Amino acid sequence: MRSTLRYLLLGLLATATAAGGQTPQRHYVGSQSCQRCHAATYAGWKQTRMARVVQDPKEHPEAVLADFTHPNPLVTFQLKDVAFVYGSRWKQRFFTKIGDDYYVEPAQWDVARKRWLPFHVEANTDWWVPLYGPTNFDRPTGPLCDGCHSVNYDTATKQVTEWNVGCEKCHGPGSEHVAKPTRANIVNPARLDYVRGNDTCIQCHSQGRPVNETGLATQQTPHYDWPVGFTAGDKLSDYWKLEELKPGVTNFFQFADMTAHKNRMQGNDFIQSVMYHRELRCSDCHDVHNNTTSNLKAQGNALCLGCHAASMQNAAGLKGTVPEHTHHALGSKGSECIACHMPLIAQTIKDGYVASHTFRFITPTLTEQSGVPNPCTSCHTDKSTAWATQQLQSWKTTSPWRMAQPGL
Repeated sequence: MRSTLRYLLLGLLATATAAGGQTPQRHYVGSQSCQRCHAATYAGWKQTRMARVVQDPKEHPEAVLADFTHPNPLVTFQLKDVAFVYGSRWKQRFFTKIGDDYYVEPAQWDVARKRWLPFHVEANTDWWVPLYGPTNFDRPTGPLCDGCHSVNYDTATKQVTEWNVGCEKCHGPGSEHVAKPTRANIVNPARLDYVRGNDTCIQCHSQGRPVNETGLATQQTPHYDWPVGFTAGDKLSDYWKLEELKPGVTNFFQFADMTAHKNRMQGNDFIQSVMYHRELRCSDCHDVHNNTTSNLKAQGNALCLGCHAASMQNAAGLKGTVPEHTHHALGSKGSECIACHMPLIAQTIKDGYVASHTFRFITPTLTEQSGVPNPCTSCHTDKSTAWATQQLQSWKTTSPWRMAQPGL
């Protein structure tokens, strides 16, 4: 009798499911839906560059940093024709809408130097270049950019839930959580394992291509430069393969030691690091809900010394004071942790570079052998690599054998 009743209940459940009684799938609801319960977090995020990657200059005229008041031969378009401005820290680019796609205009604004520069992805650079036409207007931002500059970009309709890196880009579809908030029905990268937690950031801060990308012009689907189908909480490697790096090769993507040569490769760098091997996360240093420089949780050496202070008495802690470690005066540029361990060598615009994320110290020996810029002579521009090597080998706190190696 009990068995018969059980099968009857299962049958009724199956019937209800077939009739449309199944639980509806989670869907995207937009960042504003999060504000009611997470007001402070939402307000902090709203001020970040994540929330303002692309902006309509008609709605946000303050977002325009470029000089449109003086004629420039590089600028072949007018501000009134710009649908989106992209970027605000290092560079600003300008998207024009044609049909249902956006295209990048051929001039970009160098924010730091306040100058116009040409913008065009040249041949023999990104992997997708030979698969599109030669001009900017042959290269829509939908398959090449927009998946990372929006939430829930629909490749069929070319519509988005919202532009910019909204809450659900990192936390997944929020409809169920908004209806009935519990920890179980929303993704929190901090509670994921370290691989998937970091994948949340690496999905956009890496150079690679979709796993099903053939690299052939005969491929039936468009060639996307972002991980189509990935949702926060997934395993990124199911959707995305990182650019293959090769020891000893210097090219558009990498230096000979496999450190990033260009921007948008923080993930490619980070997975090589001891930090990643020890299961640290991007969020250990960055908080995307605050608008500090680079969204850092602390500024200067204070961030690094949160784990590497001598007083912590762990294997990663300094053996002595910061000046004893760096051989530079406390408070000087040369005494900053990032000066040696995160040199600005990944190009983001002409004469503009962002920080390496391998955390390796690049020795002058590696510069001599492979041309990788080292932090010593990058700062002491009037000195030679031989001088830098001699200085390092004279330090009592550093092994001369290690200084003779290409990288640490």
